[in-house]
Amino acid sequence: MKPILPGPVIETDIPARLDRLPWCRFHTLVIAALGITWILDGLEVTLAGAVASALQQSPVLRLTELQIGTAASAYLAGAVIGAFVFGWLTDLLGRKKMFWVTLALYLLATAACAFAPKFYWFAFFRFLTGAGIGGEYTAINSAIQELIPARYRGRIDLLVNGSFWIGAAFGALGSVVLLAPGVLPPDWGWRACFLIGAMLGVIILLLRRWIPESPRWLMMHGRLIEAEAIMRAIESRAHSAPAAELPTVRLHVRRDVIGPVSLMQALFRLYPRRAVLGVVLMSSQAFFYNAIFFTYALVLSHFFGIAADRVGLFLLPFALGNFLGPLLLGPLFDTIGRRPMIASTYATSGLLLLITALLFNYGVLDVVGQTLAWSVVFFFASAAASSAYLVVAESFPLEVRALAIALFYALGTGLGGVAGPLVFGALIGTGERSAISGGYVFGAVLMLVAAIVELWLGYAAERKPLEQVARPLSAADPK
Repeated sequence: MKPILPGPVIETDIPARLDRLPWCRFHTLVIAALGITWILDGLEVTLAGAVASALQQSPVLRLTELQIGTAASAYLAGAVIGAFVFGWLTDLLGRKKMFWVTLALYLLATAACAFAPKFYWFAFFRFLTGAGIGGEYTAINSAIQELIPARYRGRIDLLVNGSFWIGAAFGALGSVVLLAPGVLPPDWGWRACFLIGAMLGVIILLLRRWIPESPRWLMMHGRLIEAEAIMRAIESRAHSAPAAELPTVRLHVRRDVIGPVSLMQALFRLYPRRAVLGVVLMSSQAFFYNAIFFTYALVLSHFFGIAADRVGLFLLPFALGNFLGPLLLGPLFDTIGRRPMIASTYATSGLLLLITALLFNYGVLDVVGQTLAWSVVFFFASAAASSAYLVVAESFPLEVRALAIALFYALGTGLGGVAGPLVFGALIGTGERSAISGGYVFGAVLMLVAAIVELWLGYAAERKPLEQVARPLSAADPK
């Protein structure tokens, strides 16, 4: 293979200018228009769990426990494939273009779920919905990382990922209202639930009109005139006067197609320790979350006798604990630091789940106690899971950031997420508390192992520019 000759060198202070900005309405708009992706995902996952019993009782679908678990896994499998495909396209074509493509796919697919006539169609549409959400993860995480100032990056990343649980709360409330007896015909309550996501997506389309392309992505592709125009517009909105003698970066304009080969170079030659850390953090939290949350409604109905139309009420305190964790602990990831906070949140959530598993196994807790126990566990687990996305998003070079996010999301979800709902769906089908408790124990052990790996391989990225955390692949030597 002929070596790729480096292109002309450009020099710019755009990264430093982005990082020195004060917080302003522009950053709030970025969070509202892009971070709402996690609200959509929370809405989707919660609705899928809350309507599980309704899907079993549907005169048309009549899904079994195994089919419900299969549909959940189809959603996750779609998210894996969508993340990887759209991650590559995001690095190749830009962050902004993928905002629209992935959101459009999500809107169409989730609306189609509402009209699925058979199980196979339902599972297929859930797969496409997941593909849209997976693609959103890569494009949105990349853009947020590149637009938010370094001193806020940790807390904002955790807050945005934690907003998943705002969507979860909306989904829970919506399911309580729409699944209530007499509100809608028996086979239309669960269909109306899925239409909530489509309606929310239309609002997001309007918000995203005002979000520009990432100036960092533009500079990497040698489009400095466009990057400079966007940067000046952002500075004007932030009332930030230009500063002299800011640090600059020097980059070779890439003449090759950036893709999997460039990513493999970053993973195995430049940052192999970070690659191992990313896989461990992502896969452990994916199993921990997906195995428990996708089967939450089934546990409530099978072991505590909660009716399908009341499951959403028990999801609300659970969602509150999950949102408060990243909100309250997030600033500590920028002050105390990444390594101690990531390790402590993983370890604490693992230990608490071990205790909860024992209490569940022996039937010590009633439904209120079980819900409160899970809420406390996931106060810490939510911050831990959000920090996994933070780690993989900031650990690798600018050129392959979206593809790296996609790869680790795919590996983590594939290793820990897709199998979780299938396994736990089968365990719940046995009707044995001990079988489910064993699954909880396995998830807890994975989190404890991840905490140890973080202490071993973690690094200090707090308050540092992205270009300092991971040197761009196309970086030119200083003058």
